[in-house]
Amino acid sequence: MNEFKRLLQYVRPHWLTFVFAIIAMVLTAVFETATGALLVPIFNQFTQISGPPSETLYNLQRYIPQNDWYRAWVAIAIMLMGFTVLKGIAEFFSSYLLTKIGQAAVLDLRKQLYDHILGQSASFFEKHRTNFLVSRLVVNCSAIELAVSANLRDVLRESFMLVFFLGAAFYFNWRLMLGAVVIAPIIGVLTTKFSKGLRRLAEESFEGNKLLSDTAQETLANQTIVKAYSGEPRERSRFARVAEMIAKANRRSGRLAATSPPTIEIIGTSSVLILLYFGLRAINSSQMDAAQFFGFLYFLFRSYDPLRRISRQHNEISKAFAAAKDVWNVLDENEKLPEKAGAVEIDKLSSAIELQHVSFNYDNDPSKTILDDVSLHIPKSSMVALVGESGGGKSSLVKLIQRLYDPTAGRILWDGTDLRDIKLASLKKQIALVTQETVLFNESIRYNISYGNANATEADIEHAARIAFAHEFIDELPQKYDTIVGERGILLSGGQRQRLAIARAVLVDAPVLILDEATSALDAESERLVQKALANLMQDKTSVVIAHRLSTIRKADLIVVMERGRIIQSGTHAGLLADGGKYKRLYELQFAEEELEPGAVANGVLQR
Repeated sequence: MNEFKRLLQYVRPHWLTFVFAIIAMVLTAVFETATGALLVPIFNQFTQISGPPSETLYNLQRYIPQNDWYRAWVAIAIMLMGFTVLKGIAEFFSSYLLTKIGQAAVLDLRKQLYDHILGQSASFFEKHRTNFLVSRLVVNCSAIELAVSANLRDVLRESFMLVFFLGAAFYFNWRLMLGAVVIAPIIGVLTTKFSKGLRRLAEESFEGNKLLSDTAQETLANQTIVKAYSGEPRERSRFARVAEMIAKANRRSGRLAATSPPTIEIIGTSSVLILLYFGLRAINSSQMDAAQFFGFLYFLFRSYDPLRRISRQHNEISKAFAAAKDVWNVLDENEKLPEKAGAVEIDKLSSAIELQHVSFNYDNDPSKTILDDVSLHIPKSSMVALVGESGGGKSSLVKLIQRLYDPTAGRILWDGTDLRDIKLASLKKQIALVTQETVLFNESIRYNISYGNANATEADIEHAARIAFAHEFIDELPQKYDTIVGERGILLSGGQRQRLAIARAVLVDAPVLILDEATSALDAESERLVQKALANLMQDKTSVVIAHRLSTIRKADLIVVMERGRIIQSGTHAGLLADGGKYKRLYELQFAEEELEPGAVANGVLQR
């Protein structure tokens, strides 16, 4: 019921359209019962019973001539065709308007869900797999859309039909109808029982579909490893196990859904047989005529059609409620970084970024300390390099500078202002990011370069590409800057993808650069070109560089060596080599052979 109430929130803005749809449904039921009401005068015409005509709904018998079969046929034909056409028009508008409401409601829901997801902090995305969130946006919202535009429409329409059919039956003989009403509680109890079972099975099926989607996505995304290690049999088995679980739940759901209508129909038919006995007795005792009794039976039989259809909709509606529950769970989960009411805008860095006794651990593992009492001064226009073994806390430190997370202790200052006192949007404008794993969209090269600056001109985009040494290979492509790069840039080489990412950072022209292993994925020639581009890019900018390859950070103003979340050394390249310690050991491991090459020092490898 809570799912239904929340779902109505998205329908409420379209209440006027909903009212018109309801009116159209009522008219559909009116014309449908009017069509059935013509059975009484038709029966009278065939039986040629003497005396006044039998009364029927809406007093339609008044418009049918007596003792003239041709004129009676014309009147009945005109009314029958007119009611059918009007019912069709009303049914069209009821279906169209509810479909319109369903599309609008789900559009609002999808936009709200997507905005909600985009607004979450980094910890939210670390907790939820991408496929999990995509499933909520696509699969679950589609199920809700079907529920509003189709299932809800059918339930409402059949409910109005049921009310009008029962009302018509009451009109013809209320005593017999009271006897028929006795079976309503029995049908109601059965329908409720079937509905609960179907809803539980629908939730099982939805959970299975989510797991199946995750399994398939993971296998297909890692197909290179699967093929390399001949993992196809294992993946087939894993997929089949989940698919069988879904099939089992769906079979049970199908069995229950198939049992519901015939069970209700058998009970209804048994009751009608009993009513038939009492009806015949009423005719023989002149309490009602045969035409009215057959009109009564017609509407009573027709009332079981909407009942059966409504019971069939329970399965689909149960699935929609199960889907809605998953969507509400995501919407109710809020892990946005808090922004203070009086948060300030900031200008370009004028003094320094400073970390003061910063400690940090992730929420999902509070016992594991990622950063421990880290203090660091990053002056404006300086290049600070973070080095150390994996797991030392380098990536976490730069995430804190971007305020993807807040420190658990200590504070980070931007020109003396705590990051928590700064507007997030303002901070993001000041920082450009180039990561080790290049992220490109399945769009054109132009789109990817201008991603951080949608208003960039053609000249701006080309200028950024030239600085990143990307223009040359782009110009050789058949469609040049309009070339589609493929999913995650798969149609380009690793070096080309990295240079596009650097061009994107160039175009943003932010005063602070975060270079997270920015050249570690490049070949020697590409690295040489990109290093030259980065040297130009980093002029007069504050740069924080993470690198395992120490060749990329020899010119850094400050090299910070991190281990197990702490800073264990800091200084220049030459000073750290002279001091010995961790940095020298890392250097010797990487450059022992290079130092033996003739002319290495003369060529400026060690020069700042």
